[in-house]
Amino acid sequence: MPTLYMALRRGVVGPLVNLLLRPQVHGLEHVPSTGPAILASNHLSFLDPVLLPVAVPRPVSFLAKAEYFTAPGPLGRAMAAFFRAIHQIPLDRSGGQRSAGALEAARAVLAEGQLLGIYPEGTRSPDGRLHRPKLGVARLALETGVPVLPVAMIGTQRLQPPGARLPRLPRPLLRPAPEQRPRTVIGAPLDLSA
Repeated sequence: MPTLYMALRRGVVGPLVNLLLRPQVHGLEHVPSTGPAILASNHLSFLDPVLLPVAVPRPVSFLAKAEYFTAPGPLGRAMAAFFRAIHQIPLDRSGGQRSAGALEAARAVLAEGQLLGIYPEGTRSPDGRLHRPKLGVARLALETGVPVLPVAMIGTQRLQPPGARLPRLPRPLLRPAPEQRPRTVIGAPLDLSA
């Protein structure tokens, strides 16, 4: 996993997120200390792909929408370079053959013994509810035999609702009430063999 990822997680993003948002994490005992696993999470906010990697002690490669890698201009190229540097995988969400390359890259991440983050719904939930998942996570799990850990992101949509450019900080800042703090809950591995 690239050094930039861990440098950002440990030296910049992690400390900043922990100081400002005071996230709660439950279920870390389910994350294997070595070897591959799929972290299958709901997706409520732009904060989710920041909070989950901060919560987990190992690097996580995410399937990320292809638009992050194809935006035009200098800013778009810089964003694409950043996402590649932190080992994110571009995913064309239109499905079929267009998604096959991303699933192949995801298989490679798992074959290397790494953690893969995926949002089975394919996008952020517009209403906070869990919607019908795409089949990619089940397909990856069945083809690779890798455990799937269900992840619940809770409260992130209150801190950064759809359309908000920046997150709202919990109040009071240094001692927010537990219900104002975002939570990441990692469940026991699922058996998808049936």
